[in-house]
Amino acid sequence: MAQTWSKTDWRNKERIQMPDYTDPAKLAAVEAELSRYPVLVFAGEARKLKAQLGAVSRGEAFLLQGGDCAESFEAFSSDNIRDTFKVMLQMAMVLTYGAKVPVVKIGRMAGQFAKPRSAPTETVDGMELPSYRGDIINELAFTPEARIPDASKMLRAYTQAAATLNLLRAFSKGGYADIHQVHAWTLGFTEGEQAKEYREMANRIQDSLDFMASAGLTSETNAELSSVDFYTSHEALLLEYEEALTRIDSTSGKWLAGSGHMIWIGDRTRQPDGAHVEFCKGVMNPIGLKCGPTMTSGHLKALMQTLNPENEPGRLTLIARFGAGNVGEHLPRLIKAVQEEGANVVWTCDPMHGNTIKSASGYKTRPFESVLREVREFFAVHKAEGTIPGGVHFEMTGADVTECTGGVRAVTDEDLSDRYHTACDPRLNASQSLELAFLVAEELSDRAQANRAAM
Repeated sequence: MAQTWSKTDWRNKERIQMPDYTDPAKLAAVEAELSRYPVLVFAGEARKLKAQLGAVSRGEAFLLQGGDCAESFEAFSSDNIRDTFKVMLQMAMVLTYGAKVPVVKIGRMAGQFAKPRSAPTETVDGMELPSYRGDIINELAFTPEARIPDASKMLRAYTQAAATLNLLRAFSKGGYADIHQVHAWTLGFTEGEQAKEYREMANRIQDSLDFMASAGLTSETNAELSSVDFYTSHEALLLEYEEALTRIDSTSGKWLAGSGHMIWIGDRTRQPDGAHVEFCKGVMNPIGLKCGPTMTSGHLKALMQTLNPENEPGRLTLIARFGAGNVGEHLPRLIKAVQEEGANVVWTCDPMHGNTIKSASGYKTRPFESVLREVREFFAVHKAEGTIPGGVHFEMTGADVTECTGGVRAVTDEDLSDRYHTACDPRLNASQSLELAFLVAEELSDRAQANRAAM
């Protein structure tokens, strides 16, 4: 594919969910400038992630993918990056214990700036304006000027992504990710009366760490206990940005999307003959594909053939997003399509996008119980089909926001207005994210026990 494909080929396909820039000269200048900038990620990192996702597809690892629905220029800070990274480490610690396999950690970070929208315009108090499409394109403020697409925002997005990756690399390799420190943070969550049901698992994790220490496996003697691999991902929606950061890997001669380790195609932009599929098929990165209720078996088969013609393990991750109560209707037929093709894929569950509702108080929210229900349905279907539930994909933040209702530290409809900070969709807060990790870990623990019994 890399021999005949060009990074500009997508321009001959239908554009969907992308802005129409009003200043072509400015757009061309921005693209030219970005094309001179260094890539944000490296080919060796993408290859390593692909190998780890290959292990996920075989049930030898588990995928945790999480982060912002849409990264914000205004909310950008080292504290926000640190807090989200910290919660993902805590979640991974708990999931590792439950699954008894390594957890591959991928953040929705350092590139998740563009968002598809259900309608091209929105109306407030009788005024109709173009929809907000993420800070890389236009602005959230509801004014005609703010909603005009501005190509120069791509340069700011690049700068923020580079700074984010710099800090993530420092955190992941500089001692902040020490396994004992991470578990100490987790214990803070289980101290409260409401979280007592998770305390037993936290204590078992501590026993395991104590045993490892007594056997001489400490952070001082084993570097793997004090550092982690942490990757970034985003939806490859704004293709002008993606193209500008796509370069040839000198080692393999293949094209690398240098904007992030993993990129995905959204449920609204997965047309087999569309621009986004055309772009993603030619890069060497691991690719995600959102699969919603309208995904047909035929479309999935065509997309798998286009995106992973060599059937390479770890290349393609199918991200199921159906909504609680709908998984049993849709997931089995897609699993059957994969089996009929003999395709190597990672199956992961996005329980966020199908469970968005409008609360009584008027806020867009996601009930924690609906999120958890979809995850459990995802595991149940895979158990019934004898297939591997490879991971989970959450919109979450390390901040103490009130955007999703429920959880042990219950957020009510009335609480939503307290700290509703998202620029787009509601996110799980730190407490809800960690609680969900404990509950998923129970599912994984049951699967691990069943696998051992079958041996």
